[in-house]
Amino acid sequence: MKIQITGRHLKLTPAIRDYVEAKISKAEKYFDNIVWAQVTLSVEKRAHQAEVILHAGRQTLRALSQAATLYAAIDLASDKVDGQLRKLKEKLKNRHKPGESAPEVAEREMDPRPVRFSVIKQVPMTSMTAEEAAAEMERLGFVFWMYNDSDSGDVQVIYRRQDDSFGLLQPARKGSR
Repeated sequence: MKIQITGRHLKLTPAIRDYVEAKISKAEKYFDNIVWAQVTLSVEKRAHQAEVILHAGRQTLRALSQAATLYAAIDLASDKVDGQLRKLKEKLKNRHKPGESAPEVAEREMDPRPVRFSVIKQVPMTSMTAEEAAAEMERLGFVFWMYNDSDSGDVQVIYRRQDDSFGLLQPARKGSR
């Protein structure tokens, strides 16, 4: 796990850095696929604040705490993240199939799902204007329509927005955004 530590309005000493790394690395006892952790420590007047963000697969966990001392704020944030991880692991453990271990369920739940296409259609690309494409889309009862623009010759997509207006997707030229 990669741990990034940022200090705002304070100097990060090796002792603070070691303490944070020791506290945050305890999170690996729940999941071994934690990708990175970001810790932001700050001091404003007498309030010490610690924010921890952990990213594990498809889950991002965040904990924010304030305390009178920096070490206490780090402890509180670390405890909050540990509680969130414990709750997530318990949730995944209860959802697993018989014969499947909790780490297998955690890995399955954390991995992105493969893209599945249920329908693939061949669309004739006819040259038309945006107004003609909107009329064709309405005639067929679709919410979007792909066509060749008669002016530019580019493939464009027209779609119906939630406010019943139309949107138009046009290809971007290199160097323009």
